[in-house]
Amino acid sequence: MSGHSKWSTIKRKKGAIDAKRSKIFSKIIKEITVAVKEGGADPDANPRLRMAISNAKGQSMPKDNIERAISKGKDKDGASFTEPTFEGYLPNGIAVFIESTTDNHQRTVSNIRAIFNKYGGSLGTNGSLTFMFDRKGVFVVPVGDLDQDDFEMELIDAGAEEIELEEDGFFRITTSLEDFGAMSKKLEELNIEPESAELQRIPNDTKQLDTGDALKIMKVIDHFEDDDDIQKVFHNLEITDELAEAMQ
Repeated sequence: MSGHSKWSTIKRKKGAIDAKRSKIFSKIIKEITVAVKEGGADPDANPRLRMAISNAKGQSMPKDNIERAISKGKDKDGASFTEPTFEGYLPNGIAVFIESTTDNHQRTVSNIRAIFNKYGGSLGTNGSLTFMFDRKGVFVVPVGDLDQDDFEMELIDAGAEEIELEEDGFFRITTSLEDFGAMSKKLEELNIEPESAELQRIPNDTKQLDTGDALKIMKVIDHFEDDDDIQKVFHNLEITDELAEAMQ
């Protein structure tokens, strides 16, 4: 199992039992709101909203919360959001790429810079680390009663680059950015609702640290993810078996 795959598995396990559930909900609500403002309230005509609703269901978000988020997005007098990205380095040369959604750019920049500074990192200029990450589609699908061989053949035809069977009973499917829509459509045709479907930035190469230093890096990642304005944090730290065990 690859490093980023291990990390997603750990986060799913943690998310089911800790207080981060409310943080996850708030980020999904913001994504739904922005999707509605950007492309309208009809999920059939708005792929971004359709994906956000699917992710909300995958996290067992109540239907009322989803509908309130859609209504919030339709409110023309509501807050307007921008989606700036940030790039920088943490100690030991670990690269970090941050995606945010904010109604106050100055606040977000200040908060992110403060975290970098507090933990010995440095905020870089936009574009300085883009070459280190590939933008990929990543789908997490419950195995259920699926026939693995037949299922994999269907997904390969739809553009799957990698299909991993994870230890907690999920397939993790990776596609190119260009094939993200085709894979979404294929899963719909198969009547399969993914637990999550999103665009991620996958590092071209990862960097391995000893477990103690790696845990310090993951603590900083947690601080970034706890910020309400930050939607996703990507990094190139290798999630070794030892680190994965230490984080559980």
